[in-house]
Amino acid sequence: MSRQLLLVEDDPDQRRLLGRALAAAGWRVFTAPDGEAGVAAARSQRPDVIVLDVMMPRLNGFQACRQLRADPATREIPIIMPTAKDQPADEFWGREVGADEYLVKPLDLRHLIAVATRLTEPK
Repeated sequence: MSRQLLLVEDDPDQRRLLGRALAAAGWRVFTAPDGEAGVAAARSQRPDVIVLDVMMPRLNGFQACRQLRADPATREIPIIMPTAKDQPADEFWGREVGADEYLVKPLDLRHLIAVATRLTEPK
């Protein structure tokens, strides 16, 4: 059975590109176009890992991550935050709200896949 990944990304081209690459690597990919839809999808789909962009409309990635960590149903799902925000303070806040990994765009797809795989391996 393939692992499930929720990709929350507001840019449709990035969503398509990342979704295809992750699917080609064997992931079952669900997508959401913003943080609000991403939180709802995480609650209903219960993915194995979430890739959560930071800069999005309606609910940004920091806010969405905080909500996911506060919910007993989603608090244990690993979260990867890929973003163009590359300042140390941005990474600090990403980790402060609960991100397991903080990756700076442009993403190395192989690295993203490796991180997602590592975060979902049995402990």
